[in-house]
Amino acid sequence: MKSSNGAKHVARCLELAILLEVGAHKPGNVSVITNFQNTFYSHFLASAVAASSSFEAAAQKGIAVSQGKIDASDVGVGQIIKRCISDINTWQHGGNTLLGAVILLSPVAIAAGMISQTGNFDLQLLRRNLKRIIESTTPVDAVNMYTAIGIANPSGLGKAPELDVTDPNSVNRIIDEKISLYEVFKIAEKYDSICSEWVNNYPITFDFAYPSLVKPLQLGGDPVHAIIQTFLEVLAEVPDTFIARKTGIQKSREISLQARQILNVGGVGTQVGRKRLKEFDKELRNASNILNPGTTADILATALALCVLGGYRP
Repeated sequence: MKSSNGAKHVARCLELAILLEVGAHKPGNVSVITNFQNTFYSHFLASAVAASSSFEAAAQKGIAVSQGKIDASDVGVGQIIKRCISDINTWQHGGNTLLGAVILLSPVAIAAGMISQTGNFDLQLLRRNLKRIIESTTPVDAVNMYTAIGIANPSGLGKAPELDVTDPNSVNRIIDEKISLYEVFKIAEKYDSICSEWVNNYPITFDFAYPSLVKPLQLGGDPVHAIIQTFLEVLAEVPDTFIARKTGIQKSREISLQARQILNVGGVGTQVGRKRLKEFDKELRNASNILNPGTTADILATALALCVLGGYRP
């Protein structure tokens, strides 16, 4: 496979994963039939398309690493993420749509690019590449990440106990003390699942969400049902840190318990489960969407990317 074709293939896989994830009517999220007050399904569609070129560039960097043309530390993960978020903001006016997903998917695109020339999708090799790329990040990557977060301007950031993204002195400290992006996320892993995924080699994505999702998808059933069911399984197991930052960890745990209770009555596979799911969705949409399980959605998009990279087609 030519390098340009390999990079395009990776980008298309990730774009499709985002589109599949956002289209499923998951509780508390924007979907094909539900919008927030100022953020619509169409904003996510535009964002997925806008992100594709950055994913292709990321995959090209991965190919260059695999060919020995550049070192893993020269990939520029932070620059890729910053460019991607800037492109997304240019193409839609719905505010922050994909910041978490882009943070998770950009290293995946690089790692997938590193194996794209083999013609075979090796999940374990991709994961090893992912670890290599993330642990090779630099202070410049961290500074670019802070800029990307400022561009996206996500809600519910809260205040970090150290290297807070809203504190101008944080960037100066990163530069002066040569703190890599990996090290920044190491600080934040206790209260942010996306940072935790980064520094621990994506355990929720690879070890839990992907296995739960790939089996029903391979059986050829309705992908929407598979996505929603896996969403509930992840949410039940891992309290959503996006909710926790806005409402506290106790509320986040209560929502996880509700997801577990829906699964206990069959989830999307039973009439009772679907009824409870509808009620759950309505509850999460109250209070100005502060109960939106956005981090869970980002992890689902990443698990879907692994499925599509591995050959799944709807």
